[in-house]
Amino acid sequence: MRIGLPKEIKDGEFRVALTPAGASELVRAGHEVIVEPGLGMGAGFSDREFLAVKARQGSPWNCELVVKVKELQEPEYRLPRKGQTVFSFQHFGPAPALLDAALASGATFIAFETVGQDSGSLPILAPMSAIAGRLAVQVGAWCLQKHNGGSGVLLPGAAGVPPGNVLIIGAGNVGANALAVAHGLGADITVIAKSAKRFPALQSIYKNVKFETTDLQKHIPSADLVIGGVLTPGQMSPKLITRAMLRSMRPGSALVDVGIDQGGIAETSRPTSHSDPAYLEEDVVHYCVPNMPAAVARTASLALEKAVLPFIFLLIEKSMTNAVKTGIQVKHGKVTHEFLARDTGRPFHPL
Repeated sequence: MRIGLPKEIKDGEFRVALTPAGASELVRAGHEVIVEPGLGMGAGFSDREFLAVKARQGSPWNCELVVKVKELQEPEYRLPRKGQTVFSFQHFGPAPALLDAALASGATFIAFETVGQDSGSLPILAPMSAIAGRLAVQVGAWCLQKHNGGSGVLLPGAAGVPPGNVLIIGAGNVGANALAVAHGLGADITVIAKSAKRFPALQSIYKNVKFETTDLQKHIPSADLVIGGVLTPGQMSPKLITRAMLRSMRPGSALVDVGIDQGGIAETSRPTSHSDPAYLEEDVVHYCVPNMPAAVARTASLALEKAVLPFIFLLIEKSMTNAVKTGIQVKHGKVTHEFLARDTGRPFHPL
């Protein structure tokens, strides 16, 4: 099979779905890998390294299987074609024009974010969520600095000065990784989740952290940094934070909405970019970058490749496991994912 790897054009996106090592595995298995020149430069993988493993340069959109990282950007809308499969993050829910383009192309779109949804494992999304969770504390601390519009709170505190308050919403992959970093900094942390199912495992590690399932409104006013780590696989993010809640926060507090690629959890959230990552609304600094792991593109690319490569081989072998089937969101001009159809008001066509 011919597998194409296009260079990403989304603002600040430097990740690759396959490094030269992954391309080498496919070539050794008898497949042809076509890479766009400059594909991996942003993640530290040179064209020379891809050519050394016998990948070829050319137009990746002439291949049967196109493997990329992010959803199509507007200049790419007309590139997919009938009979082709595009394997990447898709995030159709918040982007009607993107979904229209995918349906019009006649191609099949398999979404990283819902592969494995039937079992709840989400093997491709999981490592990116973990990285985003770790970054959330780092960028949240940046947002709190005065020159970024923040309140001037240092999360670890200082001698004789109490640490900042971090409120983490969600105890899943994003929340647990944000907790690890915030705890390492010495912040005062509260974790709120809809269910207490994951609390015992986390409590055994983090003794001084507060874990609750109570009303958000009780905790928002005292938070210096709020991290939104709620994910409902394959669905739009629930709107948990109202504008009124944000008004109750101290001016210069920060919100890092990790789920912005699925719409975000605050009614004031809107997508930003790595080149212009934050804005001030209701006197709260909002950080809403949909592709946060791109900031650490090399680490993220290595983690993504490890997750993606086994599924590429399944697609080559036409092995439609349940994990692969739950990733198929659009096929032959029809929406084939139930939650996507519901969230976008489109007809649902089961596979």
